Amino acid sequence: MNLIDLTQQATPGEIQQMLAALGDRIKLAVDVEREVAVGGGGLHFDCEQRLLAQGSRQEAIWGCDWFVDDQTFAPEANINIRPRQGNRDRLIQDADTRARVEKIVRRLLEGVQP
Repeated sequence: MNLIDLTQQATPGEIQQMLAALGDRIKLAVDVEREVAVGGGGLHFDCEQRLLAQGSRQEAIWGCDWFVDDQTFAPEANINIRPRQGNRDRLIQDADTRARVEKIVRRLLEGVQP
């Protein structure tokens, strides 16, 4: 499992490592409070667990995918199903939260090719 901690823009080598699991996309867990992410591996859950171990609050972590070839963001993950936070779907339903996650992901990954 090639999990990469992202606190600043990823390098091409880090992108390559994160793509190793799935080939065409990177699974990410993003902490919207700390504005950091963990990417790579086959499950958003693994990324989420890494952030939790680093002190992130579960309520601040959201899952998404990043498609490197066309630089697109997909705000869906099983870890996003949180009825107690009003999110009853894999999709990040709150538009503001979804925009915050996308902004962080784009800052960390946009424009970087393996």
